[in-house]
Amino acid sequence: MCTYAAIVLSAGSGKRMKSNIPKQYMDLNGKPVIYYSLKAFQESKVSEIILVCGKDDVEYCTEEIIKKYHFTKVSAVVPGGKERYHSVFEGLKAIQGADYVLIHDGARPMIDDEIIERTMEGARQQKACVAAMPVKDTIKVADPNGYVDHTPDRSTLWMIQTPQAFSYPLIFDAYDKVLKAEKNAEQIPAITDDAMVAEYATGCRVKLVQGSYENIKITTPEDIHIAELFLRKNEKIG
Repeated sequence: MCTYAAIVLSAGSGKRMKSNIPKQYMDLNGKPVIYYSLKAFQESKVSEIILVCGKDDVEYCTEEIIKKYHFTKVSAVVPGGKERYHSVFEGLKAIQGADYVLIHDGARPMIDDEIIERTMEGARQQKACVAAMPVKDTIKVADPNGYVDHTPDRSTLWMIQTPQAFSYPLIFDAYDKVLKAEKNAEQIPAITDDAMVAEYATGCRVKLVQGSYENIKITTPEDIHIAELFLRKNEKIG
């Protein structure tokens, strides 16, 4: 039987939230934003959860989130690194044993079991997949002076979300290669998600699987209000 682990990233800051509180710890209907992601994985088929947070937040996460809400599947709370990809690698190293791993941004509280199941299946079948949704708006590519350069075909454009799911050996080796290349001062691309690491380091193809338009990332103050509406609609409060 295949085993799955989840890495939940909670090491970001709240700069665009205009708040001194990191967005993943802000109040969302009486609970911290990160609670909802952890709850979704706690109730899923994953056997292990690794929470990656800021080095100064380890005690808070352990006492006020993990223990308080009885997230028994969390096997480790580990401090993150300088950039997101450093934090992911710290999470990967902490996994005790899994065939596949789902990597999720803790600032996406609207993840649900259906998205988790689809990414699990995608990883099992394809070795690498990401939750995503087709874009709704027309996208323009700008030139350096802020003028429209061209308009890409909207039917080929997708909004990438998390979780992003992979064969554990594949993504661990990919991150290991990237971190070693960085350490050796080799030029690496600007990394914005886990799929880029897999593509760059292994050349693998990454499958797009259905996410949800409700699977928003909390980035600005308005997003908290939107998430509250979704929680009420889906009766996830409490």
